[in-house]
Amino acid sequence: MKFDTRCVRVGSRPDPTTGAIVPPIYQTATYTLPEVGTSKGFDYTRSSNPTRAMLEENLAALDGGRHAVCFASGMSSVDAVLRKFDPGDHIVSSDDVYGGVSRLFNRILSRYGLEFTYVDSSKPENVREAVRPNTKMIWVETPTNPLLKVTDLAAVSAIAKEKGVLFGVDSTFATPALLRPFELGADIVMHSTTKYLSGHNQIIGGVVIVQSDELRDHLRFIQKSVGAVPSPFDCWLTMLGIKTLPIRMERHSENAMKVARFLEEHDKVAWVRYPGLKSHPQHEVAAKQMSGFSGMITFELKGGIPSGKTLLNSCRMISLAESLGAVETMITHPATMTHAEVPVAERHARGLTDGLVRLSVGIEDVSDILADLEQALDKA
Repeated sequence: MKFDTRCVRVGSRPDPTTGAIVPPIYQTATYTLPEVGTSKGFDYTRSSNPTRAMLEENLAALDGGRHAVCFASGMSSVDAVLRKFDPGDHIVSSDDVYGGVSRLFNRILSRYGLEFTYVDSSKPENVREAVRPNTKMIWVETPTNPLLKVTDLAAVSAIAKEKGVLFGVDSTFATPALLRPFELGADIVMHSTTKYLSGHNQIIGGVVIVQSDELRDHLRFIQKSVGAVPSPFDCWLTMLGIKTLPIRMERHSENAMKVARFLEEHDKVAWVRYPGLKSHPQHEVAAKQMSGFSGMITFELKGGIPSGKTLLNSCRMISLAESLGAVETMITHPATMTHAEVPVAERHARGLTDGLVRLSVGIEDVSDILADLEQALDKA
């Protein structure tokens, strides 16, 4: 099947009892057993659930992986991956990662003996130099959150294979509609299904997709033992969202390109980062490995923090909101919202200034998005 068809069809089988074209929600905690020692494949929903199994089948197919394991959030997905490692193990990570990932790595997992080195992974030589004898994994976001740096996945994959370490990719911003990291050598692909995959601001969820049975078994064990699993209803809603993923991502990308060009030409904007713009430092890498550039834009106003706050508070249609990747256009101030818990010195060292603005461009008519930005910028 082609990708668009997989989004609609894989895992979504008509109900054998009624013929309902939309599979039912198996909203149950437990299952009756035919007799002692036997089951129909399910015994308790923390361990497994038919609705979750359908979603996991679908998500594995979209990324070209063999196994998908769903969790209650993107963060619990990242945590499940990191539980693979032991005290004293070392992970090389992109420096520009979501603030929740920084919090997990620095304030929780480091207390249990894991070691982390952060590098600008858009420069593969930085990754190579950071690998130590005790390094177990290279972890990258691409594009990153919120600076939209792009990592050459094939180049970093070659380093990981040379050094004998795992290579994990958070591909939330791109989705498998635009980027498939397994084709470029990744061992692990993670998504926050909260974002573009479900696409409608209606659920919290995450998924880890792998090729190896050993990694699958590890993730299943964590899923069952910790119990951070999505509800059957959330899985069902995610599957509904995925059916329109290709056409949504096409519209997100189309709208974002127009908005990025508008911002780049505006006299109140100091700079714009969007992988689709030729001015983006890694534009050529993005164009090589992605089939589209998604809906995320980062920019800064010449007026600094005061102008940025005025802009955010002056938007009428565009929502001031924490999240991203939904049909609605949303605007965020990372320094006080998504990355508020990252220490100031660390934020500034990464280039995440206090005046930075992140825009998640939705699928509304682009003329309405541009009109709202224009009136807000007039006040900034």
